[in-house]
Amino acid sequence: MSNIINTNSAAAPLGNYPHARRVGNLLFLSGIGSRNPKNNEVPGLQLDEKGNIVSYDFTAECISVFENVKAIIEAAGAEWNQIVDVTTYLTNMKDDFKTYNQLYNQFFEGVNACRTTVEVKSLPTPISIELKVIVSFE
Repeated sequence: MSNIINTNSAAAPLGNYPHARRVGNLLFLSGIGSRNPKNNEVPGLQLDEKGNIVSYDFTAECISVFENVKAIIEAAGAEWNQIVDVTTYLTNMKDDFKTYNQLYNQFFEGVNACRTTVEVKSLPTPISIELKVIVSFE
């Protein structure tokens, strides 16, 4: 099995990097956003003519990120409950953290992964959330 993981079931990387890389018993995911793998669109995102965010649907983005992460984990032959660490980047902690935490509690019930959540000014595309995940095959 290759230690480089890519899948068409998750949004394509924006640069020269894989979706994930396995090293020993650990799987390291690259930063994963909410873009839809079928059309590259961000769910619920509305931009003005200059490309500025007019509105976004944080719940839809959150669910899309979780789906992208799950697709990559499954492509690597792992399972959701093998996640051991999650770093989350939010662009609007004040408005979005409560919703993120509620959705995280639903999707990650029983996973018990370590977690860090930080606010960033922006992400490489006009998304409001990105996850960095580590999975253990042990």
